[in-house]
Amino acid sequence: MPDLPIHLWYSITSLGGAGMTLPLAFAIAIWLAVGYSWRLAAYWLALLGTAIGIVTVTKLAFLGWGIGVRELDFTGVSGHAMLSTTVYPVTLFLMLLPARPAIRLLGVLAGLAAGIAVGLSRVVLSAHSPSEAVTGCLVGALAALVFVRIAWNAEPGRLSALPVAISMMVLAVAMHGVHVPTQRWVTHIALKVSGHDRPFIRAKWKAERDFRPTAAPLSQTLNTLEPPRVSVS
Repeated sequence: MPDLPIHLWYSITSLGGAGMTLPLAFAIAIWLAVGYSWRLAAYWLALLGTAIGIVTVTKLAFLGWGIGVRELDFTGVSGHAMLSTTVYPVTLFLMLLPARPAIRLLGVLAGLAAGIAVGLSRVVLSAHSPSEAVTGCLVGALAALVFVRIAWNAEPGRLSALPVAISMMVLAVAMHGVHVPTQRWVTHIALKVSGHDRPFIRAKWKAERDFRPTAAPLSQTLNTLEPPRVSVS
């Protein structure tokens, strides 16, 4: 792991919060509808919604019913990693869409790198296991790349790159550090749906073991099946 100050890791992880990424995502949809087409905006929201749905379902499954993968320490896809790897590549792609293809590609790669950095920060800060951060990055990157492929040859209307870039940067600065209690909301839904009083917790879930008695040795089993010997005097 890179040896960075802890406050820097917290700054990186805040880039993946819903309070910052979701406003950017909705701004992307608005700019797509205004400068390109409603169809592209719909594609973007559908892909983003699918990625959010995957994160939500895996979190609900664990919090409500304890469904996860103990071998991988997996309790749900990382929402921070997913949102950052979905939103930032598309944000830079939209800003650079009027530019040459090579410049656009560099923007997408830079956005993916930012998302991966957020995923790494979640592991460093012990907010997620490596498997959860990796799956978050994969889900987010897939959603972003599918949209980029759909919109790669989009013809802009009367949309200039400058207002898009300025609006995105202003929005990012304004929303940086804004906290949205998504985990609390998901936990509340999980308890309502499952009917449980308390959510499953990673530490207790990992500590559970199978306490079934081990099978007796074969020789001992055979001895118990032999009829008792009767001595003849």
